[in-house]
Amino acid sequence: MKRFLIFLLINVFNWKIKGGIPDGIKKAVIIVAPHTSLWDFVIGLIAFWYLQANVKFMIKSEAFTWPFGYFMRKLGGVPVKRGKPAHLLIQILRMYQDNEEFFTVITPEGTRALVENWKKGFYQIAIKTKVPIILAFIDYKEKKGGLGPVFYPTGNFEKDIVEIEKFYKPFHGKHPKQFNLYQKEVIDQNNS
Repeated sequence: MKRFLIFLLINVFNWKIKGGIPDGIKKAVIIVAPHTSLWDFVIGLIAFWYLQANVKFMIKSEAFTWPFGYFMRKLGGVPVKRGKPAHLLIQILRMYQDNEEFFTVITPEGTRALVENWKKGFYQIAIKTKVPIILAFIDYKEKKGGLGPVFYPTGNFEKDIVEIEKFYKPFHGKHPKQFNLYQKEVIDQNNS
């Protein structure tokens, strides 16, 4: 089934998947943007299969109700309760401690709807676990996605987020107007 879905994505829908997890990196936080559609998960999952990247997805626990829970876990889903951020952070930190290799995928926007700013959770996880952040992307306009550069956080979120956002600015979500960097670009263009 995985091979068939990979074949469809690459050969029928003509998507290009690039990159990979660099040699020597055994743990990282992988962030993916833009996140404007439920299709992002489907395309991203197939892309990770194609790249042979064994990743875990943090998904709200409500998505794991019967009969979907079994399938979500098989796909790499990890149920999380979003209501208590401190408990969620502890749960994720334990996963990094308990596994020799661990890659978790997080959408810093936190939702498919338009948000003004990205959530800081991915950054806090990387700092607390002392792992790098891999910048993964999806671009519907160019029909491409994959794993981009490795970013090593400095501990200065405000400075680092500027650099991270520079990488993501050229990409287009399925619904571009729901991507906050698209909105910032439109505002900047209107002000010049």
